[in-house]
Amino acid sequence: MKSLVIVESPTKTKTIKKYLPKGYVVDSSMGHIRDLPSSAKEIPAKYKKESWSNLGINVDDRFDPLYVIPSSKKKVVTKLKKLLKDADELILATDEDREGEAISWHLMEILKPKVPVKRMAFREITKEAVMNALENTRDIDMNLVHAQETRRILDRLAGYTVSPLLWKKISPGLSAGRVQSVAVEFLVERERERMKFRSATYYDLKAQLHKEGDDYKFDADLTHLNEKRLASGKDFDENTGKLKKPKSVVLLDEDKASALVDDLKEAKWSVINVDVKTQKRNPAPPFITSTLQQEANRKFGFSARDTMSVAQKLYEKGFITYMRTDSTRLSGQAIGAARDAVTDEYGEDYLFERVRNYNKKGKGAQEAHEAIRPSGSRFVKPDKAGLSGREFKLYDLIWKRTIATQMAEAELEFTNVTIRASHNGTDADFRAGGKKILFPGYFRAYVEGSDDPEAALENQENFLPEMNEGDSTGLDDLNFVSHETKPPARYTEATLVKELEKRGVGRPSTYASIISTIQDRGYAKSEGKTLIPTFTAFAVSSLLEKHFPELVDSDFTSELENKLDAVAEGTQDPVKYLEDYYSGDNGLKAKVDTQEDKIDPQEAKLLDLPLEGMEGIKVAVGRFGPYARMTKNGEEVTTSLPNDMDPSDISSEKLEELIKISEEQDKPIGHDPETEDPIFLLSGRYGPYVQRGEVTEDNKKPKRVSLLKGMEPADVDLDLALELLKLPRKLGEHPEDGKVVRAGVGRYGPYVVHDGKFKSIPKSDSVLDIELDRAVELLAQKKQSRRGSNEIKDLGKHPDTDKPIKVMTGRYGPYIKHGKKNISLPKGEAPEDFTMSKAIDLIKEKG
Repeated sequence: MKSLVIVESPTKTKTIKKYLPKGYVVDSSMGHIRDLPSSAKEIPAKYKKESWSNLGINVDDRFDPLYVIPSSKKKVVTKLKKLLKDADELILATDEDREGEAISWHLMEILKPKVPVKRMAFREITKEAVMNALENTRDIDMNLVHAQETRRILDRLAGYTVSPLLWKKISPGLSAGRVQSVAVEFLVERERERMKFRSATYYDLKAQLHKEGDDYKFDADLTHLNEKRLASGKDFDENTGKLKKPKSVVLLDEDKASALVDDLKEAKWSVINVDVKTQKRNPAPPFITSTLQQEANRKFGFSARDTMSVAQKLYEKGFITYMRTDSTRLSGQAIGAARDAVTDEYGEDYLFERVRNYNKKGKGAQEAHEAIRPSGSRFVKPDKAGLSGREFKLYDLIWKRTIATQMAEAELEFTNVTIRASHNGTDADFRAGGKKILFPGYFRAYVEGSDDPEAALENQENFLPEMNEGDSTGLDDLNFVSHETKPPARYTEATLVKELEKRGVGRPSTYASIISTIQDRGYAKSEGKTLIPTFTAFAVSSLLEKHFPELVDSDFTSELENKLDAVAEGTQDPVKYLEDYYSGDNGLKAKVDTQEDKIDPQEAKLLDLPLEGMEGIKVAVGRFGPYARMTKNGEEVTTSLPNDMDPSDISSEKLEELIKISEEQDKPIGHDPETEDPIFLLSGRYGPYVQRGEVTEDNKKPKRVSLLKGMEPADVDLDLALELLKLPRKLGEHPEDGKVVRAGVGRYGPYVVHDGKFKSIPKSDSVLDIELDRAVELLAQKKQSRRGSNEIKDLGKHPDTDKPIKVMTGRYGPYIKHGKKNISLPKGEAPEDFTMSKAIDLIKEKG
């Protein structure tokens, strides 16, 4: 008997092949095999005249979706049909979640098998799991299929109905999304809070003390003055920078703090209270999708997309269980394996006295019903797994977190000592805190946010000498310290995932794509780990808040998710759900039609930024990016805002400076003494720049040079402008070969170049006055290695062009090289799994 087993990816194919008996042929569908049309050219001719064809959903007939096979998947379908002809049964072994269930259903619909069909599902790819799944096949779960299909339709309806409105009212190319728009709203709302924030300064005192008769020194902080609490950051109003309750706290300014330091240096210091408490701590639950994304971002700086991509590979290679899950439950097999690992690695003393399990499930508990853990009945130690790079880091993280769940509690001792300094009727209370780890327990394996548990143990402890009430202490040092209140922190990917999960917006399996989408669409940019909303994000959020508040309401979106979960459970009719959302007088379509005429495009483009001193200055977004405008002397003056400017960077002073440059850009700041060409100081999308000459028919591209980093337009005079316009400038000839050495500014900053070799100029040097000797010295330095293009795999020669095709990775991600042509891989495609057939389709698609 011959069986055809279909999975989603080539990597999974390779892994599962190892465990199946002879007679089983395994192949891949390469993900979804069909979908809603992605463009007008994919819509079949017979449907093009239908009013709903652009949606790909027949909204007039039970929201029937129009599924098409993309051109990139036609060869896959042909291959699978050919394999099925020789098979006696079809086994669908796609992932055990909504997406996987839907892929299996689509395969059934396309392949139309005439042989028996079985659905085989497993949450880890081990021999035991695969063989168990083979013996316990089931039918396709149509409730899961309906849930996936309903989500896909819902997202299409939201995006395709609201996005065209944004194109008309704000700018072409914008998009809205059911979950995406709420995520952007979170970023914008936090940025508004930061803009409204007013900082405040307060002071406290820090003492270095020792117990009389003991040389060990410890720190203590001032907390009370004459039994009245000292003001701290939480006491200030974020919007005014003033104390909320000024009578209830003591506020020290610099003069008072300095005087207090002088006074207390003569004080008598003694212990007035000692409070010792012990505390036991339990380990965190094993990972679910969202907590894995958060911790990988905190520890390694991985994006949510990176984390899911690496986890997918680990799953498909058989190292971990399925990585899309809302459940923290561990199976009996996993608990046994974790307890064995604890005993082997740390000994019986570190094993928790009884089995510790976690049964919390997220809303709907969709996807696989077990936490993310190492696979199998005996966990492979990270250093024995043969992994490297990001795969090793993530597997090591999952391994440690899982075995920590079965380790003993950590036992800690906290000591708080209050020490009073008394002098001239002033009583100042200082607090010193001590922390001891009485027994490290699970800390030995895993400490949240720390890569090195052993180092974390040392950092967590803070020793104090043994003290009792009445003991005298000696003063070694006393200083005042200034503090400034901080605005609310911007979201990172980790904290945004946490907020989305807390509010019930989307589901953990969707967070990676949501966060990627809002960055790809230009609604946020990543700076370090933080996500900063753009001007476009402010414009779109403001329009939706005013005209479609439900689209940015987290409670409304969360309720939609709950109904999708009900569809998956079979308790919610999907058609009724879609009708309620889209059709009727209160549906999305009617709301868009009603509101469209009420939205003034000029008003929609204006940004309502909570900034002071902006009277008379308007900020808006347009086709070519953000700009500012104001009326001056009866005339409207506008100026583009630099691309690197964020909404929170705006101030009336900066805008007035840019507008002044724009207003005066017709007036030269002087003339080049050699050519007599006028020299202009201008401002554009890429910031302020200087220009030699005017734009004319004969001189369409006059020389332009951007101001260097740190330069302000007000600092630019004719001499500086002429120096900038000399760039790149000749420094002289290299003493070794006589070839010219130049200094200039490029995409990555100031540089010197000789014979095609570039070297960055450090901040300590200036590109305007660097000399030949220094340039030669820099060029002689060993170039710091920078990862260039590397070959991942050689696919062979193109059957038509006979040119080699290689899968490469470079500065901007993975791509295929076809002869001299480079083509980026589609998002979500694993470069290691890219095939010749997919490469040929991609080359054809890109022309």
